[in-house]
Amino acid sequence: MPDALAQRRAERARSRTAEADSRAACLSLSVKCAAICSATADACLREETDDDLSTCIRLALDCADICGAAASVLSRHAMGDDDAIQPMLEAAADACAACASECEKRALTHEQCRLCAEVCRRCERACRSLPTAS
Repeated sequence: MPDALAQRRAERARSRTAEADSRAACLSLSVKCAAICSATADACLREETDDDLSTCIRLALDCADICGAAASVLSRHAMGDDDAIQPMLEAAADACAACASECEKRALTHEQCRLCAEVCRRCERACRSLPTAS
């Protein structure tokens, strides 16, 4: 019996460690995504091109704001407080998906858009895969 109890405790500790690692990765990617999206919008504003980059700029700025807010909420709330975190993660993942889709259309001609799309896709996956209590 003591072995089973010790095994359950070890499994719970591993699960908490894995969740903490996932949260840290999601937080880090959210901060990085916010910064890259902001820089992408700025670079697109300075771009001298015939392309209409207004949608790309708007989505990048939206994504930057939403990912920044998600990172703030994620950093403040304890593990298990998923009622506050989950809606922010969903919003961040959706914003990342929209921004990445738009940036991917311009990835061959605008390097900043290619980089932004890559980071947005990574952040989207991290936000969607973070374990939450159901």
